[in-house]
Amino acid sequence: MRIALCQMTASTDPKENLAIVQDQVRRAAREEARLAVLPEAAMVRFGAALGQVAEPLDGPWAEGVRAVARETGVTVVAGMFTPADDGRVTNTLLATGPGVEEFYDKIHLYDAFGFRESDAVAPGKRVVTIDVDGVGVGLATCYDLRFPELFRAHADAGATVSVLPAAWAAGPGKRAQWDLLVRARALDATVWLAAVNQAAPDPQADPEAPTKAPTGVGHSALIGPDGTVRGQLGDRPDLLVGDVDTEETARVRRAVAVLDNRSL
Repeated sequence: MRIALCQMTASTDPKENLAIVQDQVRRAAREEARLAVLPEAAMVRFGAALGQVAEPLDGPWAEGVRAVARETGVTVVAGMFTPADDGRVTNTLLATGPGVEEFYDKIHLYDAFGFRESDAVAPGKRVVTIDVDGVGVGLATCYDLRFPELFRAHADAGATVSVLPAAWAAGPGKRAQWDLLVRARALDATVWLAAVNQAAPDPQADPEAPTKAPTGVGHSALIGPDGTVRGQLGDRPDLLVGDVDTEETARVRRAVAVLDNRSL
């Protein structure tokens, strides 16, 4: 299966961001990708008034994503915000495409490094996988990357691929942690991992300098099930296309049977 990792910089304007998403999906289709993954908060970046822009899954922003998925025949995963019952929002991945209509609400909220996502965002509870052309794909979001049990749950549910839309925060050591953790999660769950980050809003900014809200540091990466980097972008908006070999996942799982050998 061919995957497109669509690295973009979201603004505070959902309509502007939808146009970028649609353009990236069309580019992915021209590259014959079957799955296009956009970042967390592709609808609107963190730092905006999320409650004022959140829309339901049948709202105009999500319908715009569905429209380009229908137009291209590509399954799309993109980050948005939907209203929660308690007045907050949920940090939601919309997954839509041929035979696919699903959503994942981010389970692990980014209450770390001085930021409190849970003040505005309600947590999800479901582990979610989808089927794209017969390939099981698990859905995760940003801070979920620090919790290996979610990616093992994807594997237990039959996934050989996990996708991780993110808006990874800048700060001391954060870029190095991103590079380490995307490889670790692929290796300890023996899955392909497509980690798609927001591009840095200011490419000249120091990625070691913290920002008020997590707005991305780029360096989206496709990682093999053995933990090796198969492709990686820089810090600017770009597109990375890679081919996922599910047979390689099976070979790695036979050689390094960490899923079968678990005792806890």
